[in-house]
Amino acid sequence: MAAPLSVEVEFGGGAELLFDGVKKHQVTLPGQEEPWDIRNLLVWIKKNLLKERPELFIQGDSVRPGILVLINDADWELLGELDYQLQDQDNVLFISTLHGG
Repeated sequence: MAAPLSVEVEFGGGAELLFDGVKKHQVTLPGQEEPWDIRNLLVWIKKNLLKERPELFIQGDSVRPGILVLINDADWELLGELDYQLQDQDNVLFISTLHGG
């Protein structure tokens, strides 16, 4: 069984409004059989952090188009996107690039 992970999850560009306006969350992900990846993290975020309008953050099993995801300041597209396996002390930043006009 994998050990629990401590991960910093951040929201910006307006995405924090879906999380009671809180930009930074230091979270401890519980130990589980398979390693934590971004796909599992999104499910955990939806259950534990997301406060309103999940359709503005989640689409299917991924983030909605228009949300930039950075893992330790690197674009998640370079790291395997949903399949990236989280490491202890990782920083995952979600930035909404969609703004009202």
